[in-house]
Amino acid sequence: MELSKTAKAISVFAIFAVAFTAAPAARASGMGCSNATLRGAYSDQDTGTIVGVGPFAGVNLDTFDGRGNLKISGISSLNGSVSEGLSTGTYHVNSDCTGTYTVSGGGITVDAFFVIDHDGNDLRIVITDPGTVINCIARKQDPN
Repeated sequence: MELSKTAKAISVFAIFAVAFTAAPAARASGMGCSNATLRGAYSDQDTGTIVGVGPFAGVNLDTFDGRGNLKISGISSLNGSVSEGLSTGTYHVNSDCTGTYTVSGGGITVDAFFVIDHDGNDLRIVITDPGTVINCIARKQDPN
């Protein structure tokens, strides 16, 4: 029995669809990220809003020790009020190269979710605390 051109096209499309959706999952499971993936200093640019307060922007130096400890120092502007800050905390990296961190300093605690990109050289971060809409991009200062 010969398949029609339409049936052949649908079959080929289905095969490619399965292959393309399975490939990223296979790559992600083979990445094997851990806390050790983040080691060293990252420059970090933050932009967003704190709901009910105003716009937020900042630049920071995020330093990861490869064992789950984190230090963030930098300067930020919240609704035009500029301040320096230093926070310390912990982070956890999952094997799929996602993770979370919690840092405290200056009387506030900040929680975030991140995705590791480009073999640990870039981070995409979103602050997860209620009332915040802040996105951060961090790049390793010395990728070697």
